[in-house]
Amino acid sequence: MKFFSKKNLLYTMTILLLLSFVISMFAVPDVNAQSTREIVTWPFVDAIPKVAGVGQPVLINRGLINYLNNVNDGWNVTLQITYPSGKVENITSKTWSTGSVGTKMAFMEPGNYTLQTFFNGETYTWRNAQGQTMGGYFKPSSSAPFTLQIVENYWKMDHPGHTLPAEYWTRPVDSQLREWYSLMGSWLGGNRNLGPNGVSRFAPYNEGPESAHILWSMPMDSSNGGLAGGETGTIGFQIGDAYEGKFYDAVIVAGVLYYNREYGSTSGSSTPLSSQSVIAIDLHTGKVLWERNYANVGNGRIARGQIMTFVSENNRGAWSYLWIVQGTNMWALDAKNGELRYNMTNVPAGDIYYGPSGEMLKYQITGSVATGFRLLQWNSTHVVLGSVSGGVSDAWGSNVNPPDRTTGATRSFDGAVYDINVSISGLTASPGTLRTAFPDNRVIFATDPSTTDGFVLTAISLNPENLGYLYFSRKFTPPAEWADFDFSYASQNTWSTFDEQEMIGIFWTNKDRVYNAFSLETGKHLWTTEPRVYSDSWAGSRSQIAYGHLYAASGGGTVYCWDIKSGELLWTYEATDKYNESYHGENWWLSILFVTDGKLYCGHSVHSPQVPLPRGAPFLCLNATDGTVIWEIDGAFRQTDWGGKAMIGDSIIATMDTYDGQIYAIGKGPSSMTVSVSNAVATAGSPVLVSGTVMDVSPGTESDNLRMRFPNGVPAVGDESMSDWMLYLYKHFAQPMNVKGIDITVYAYDGEDVIPIGTTKSDARGRFSITWTPPSEGEYDIWAYFEGTASYYGSDAKAEMAVFAAPEAPQPEKTPPYEWYLVGGFIATILTVLLVGVWIKKK
Repeated sequence: MKFFSKKNLLYTMTILLLLSFVISMFAVPDVNAQSTREIVTWPFVDAIPKVAGVGQPVLINRGLINYLNNVNDGWNVTLQITYPSGKVENITSKTWSTGSVGTKMAFMEPGNYTLQTFFNGETYTWRNAQGQTMGGYFKPSSSAPFTLQIVENYWKMDHPGHTLPAEYWTRPVDSQLREWYSLMGSWLGGNRNLGPNGVSRFAPYNEGPESAHILWSMPMDSSNGGLAGGETGTIGFQIGDAYEGKFYDAVIVAGVLYYNREYGSTSGSSTPLSSQSVIAIDLHTGKVLWERNYANVGNGRIARGQIMTFVSENNRGAWSYLWIVQGTNMWALDAKNGELRYNMTNVPAGDIYYGPSGEMLKYQITGSVATGFRLLQWNSTHVVLGSVSGGVSDAWGSNVNPPDRTTGATRSFDGAVYDINVSISGLTASPGTLRTAFPDNRVIFATDPSTTDGFVLTAISLNPENLGYLYFSRKFTPPAEWADFDFSYASQNTWSTFDEQEMIGIFWTNKDRVYNAFSLETGKHLWTTEPRVYSDSWAGSRSQIAYGHLYAASGGGTVYCWDIKSGELLWTYEATDKYNESYHGENWWLSILFVTDGKLYCGHSVHSPQVPLPRGAPFLCLNATDGTVIWEIDGAFRQTDWGGKAMIGDSIIATMDTYDGQIYAIGKGPSSMTVSVSNAVATAGSPVLVSGTVMDVSPGTESDNLRMRFPNGVPAVGDESMSDWMLYLYKHFAQPMNVKGIDITVYAYDGEDVIPIGTTKSDARGRFSITWTPPSEGEYDIWAYFEGTASYYGSDAKAEMAVFAAPEAPQPEKTPPYEWYLVGGFIATILTVLLVGVWIKKK
């Protein structure tokens, strides 16, 4: 069964979907004749799109409608292309068993192209279930000509795609939102320490959180966490360090966090605790989806996750599993509900690597100098399909699902199956121990280091085109100082990390505290770093390669970044302990937790922590390019050295905190707004007060703790206050007094025009207000808008108001001017005198 790399998956699926109508006819062929029978063939050719622009990819399908009997069979057909210039090009290809084959091509010459399929004839026979010979001679044929138009300054519109989420989102995500894959990463290999044979902590396909905003928290296991109190004084409950690590081998698969309830025993005990169970939590909501006990299945603990892409002629898609691993046995659990699906026995020893389709692979070399060496690849997918009658199958689920789901029965597949078993030419000595593998590329072996002889570094090809080819086997002569080193303690002098993209391996020696870089293309030594601080010798082997850089952090509390090509030290960051709580120096002992989205996340833990625990352990997010701090929270998420460290999936950080025994999810959360107007029926020209709230409505705000403390809701605050605010909300720290709010934009809409009201800022209670004077009468929608920050997705709210014209003021009665009163008084006086004179005269 062939599996496809991710870069070819989209193209392959496109072709398969176009051919599905042919596959649907895959019943038993109706041909029932001897091989001498001549059978008419039915060729075709098609182009999608039929009219395309210059340089635009065109899918050209061609072949015969006559299908074949076996999945690996195909017809040899020739596509003839006649260019507008008259040039003729012939392309011969083998079809799928459906009789069809497709190729994407781009044409740079405008005009009409003529496409035609030619089949020269072939004899093809098979035997049916009754042993009869079927098929015969399939006659030559040619399809009708097909015209493809290539037009200058034209481009057949592609699907516009979908934007990345602007609101808080949860799974499942519709398969049409293809662009979202970039922020939907999983964490499959467990969350153990970074180090030799550890987990790569480069985590692409995530948007790294840019603030300490907490989405939710919950108790981790059945034991108490945090300060014990009372007569125990300042001592807290047991955290698992050392040797009884909690949260160990947790994984994130498709937006769900899975972890083992009880601690992991470093002794490798095969007998699980009776209370051992696996818990599944929705990473976006914090809800427990299921909890199941696996006390009767191996050691009862999951060790890793898997998302496997299966693409065949008839069935294609992804399958998700959790794996319990004990010795040579492996059990597959359905990630959706935890049900047992199948198990594999006699699995070879060795580290597991994920192939290009998510299949689990193991490698080993057998043989000797006398007999010759062979390279073997064990493939979990080949184990399953190789157990099917006939050798392969084009369906996955029917082979691994239990035959009786009511009893939870499982199918068992013998694991001693290899899909690669090739001789290695040119290898004249044992290459030593497998150090890393890059599936479909190469495996890297190295002999154990010696104080006098150094080691031999070997690379052998896994490329399908030259399997088993010896790229190099090169000896490294050690420097003189190695004579004083103790190489029996492998974790102190060891291979630190490998990177396929950069083709570099890093070797650490603890006494001189340096890294040595080796080319995985030639085996040559490239460069050596300068010595680090003395306390890095205890765990300095832990490192990570990403973005062309080598990152490291350890006991000295310094984060280092080197250029991977030259070994030049580019920057450092000092995690200073300003209160001198740590007993390892003035810096916090640091570990690199993961690297994603151009950011480097670090946290504090030690092998055997003092009690009481040192306060204020940092959790850092650094710019991976220059080492500047993007955000930091002190005292929130103290890590564990023997348990599982922080990891990321679906762009959400999941971590255990050893200060309080809780699991935390950190990421960008949802917000909610309200808005109202002081006078919903107002008068034009009179001011009104627009006010409202902006709240954090992340799942954690529904906890009893926060609902009782914030009965009216939890305020949303600014990014610059987020770390202190989260310590107050979730860790009972003192309420910060200088909380900054967030910017709110308010505007009005009268049905025609948008009228800006202004921008204001919310306070520590999430409230905001702004005054506005309506300019004219009418009906208005009042909108309050929060654009969003690094901590929250945006939100908005609307209120309505009516504005009426101001009533007209009453008009006073008109009176004559003051001068007229004077004139009137003068005339009245004269008249009075005249009347008095007349009266006297009559007398």
